Amino acid sequence: MNVNLELTDHCNLRCTMCSQSLREEAHGAPHRFMPFDVWSAGVAGLAGMPDVTLCPHWLGEPTLHPEFDRYVRHAFDENQDNRRFRHFKLHTNAVILPEERARLLVELGGRTDAAPDTFLAVHFSIDAFAAGTYAKVKGADRRDVVFRNVERFLALRGNARRPVAHLAFVVQDGNTDEVVPFVDHWRARLNDLGRDPVLTGDWPPMDRDAVYLRRWNTGDQAHADALHADACLSVGLQPPPRPAGAF
Repeated sequence: MNVNLELTDHCNLRCTMCSQSLREEAHGAPHRFMPFDVWSAGVAGLAGMPDVTLCPHWLGEPTLHPEFDRYVRHAFDENQDNRRFRHFKLHTNAVILPEERARLLVELGGRTDAAPDTFLAVHFSIDAFAAGTYAKVKGADRRDVVFRNVERFLALRGNARRPVAHLAFVVQDGNTDEVVPFVDHWRARLNDLGRDPVLTGDWPPMDRDAVYLRRWNTGDQAHADALHADACLSVGLQPPPRPAGAF
């Protein structure tokens, strides 16, 4: 069971492929931050639910919450012997990932008071290689900050098994010519650290680092699917079929 307890619906980017860029209010209400008592009660309320994967995000960027570190640490402190959740996943754009926070995530991935695979993965939404393309696709000039933050996290994680890292690239108009350099860059960084990432055009595995070419969901889905197929072929992947009923 996937449970999203969204810390905030604020975001610090305006990605062209995200509904955040299409409206001022992500959920049709003013943006806000989750109070600690709500977070604490939400985590406590997971007790007894089967096979929960806790995710502190939905449409917002969770690291924007001014107390992100406190909230996430609290969740793990409450999760001895996996009494609250079986797994934890984090999706982030990595704009706000200073060294202290990166060290916290590595620490949480190595905790021994719950199952060793409790902290499954950090999904990094990157979506570009060059600075100009990043600014166009993501709505802000943060490419160098993001690359530095992600590379530092990977280095600090060292040879730890958890969390695995997924480096994601949504294939879309405006970035297709950067698929190959993106893949080459992140494969090389991970290889330098002794990792053997999987390259995938489908949902990445939860037991291994991955460079992930993600399908764009848009109004002209046939066009998006063709872009995705061409991107996969350009790096030697067989394009995966679109799942039945996918939106």
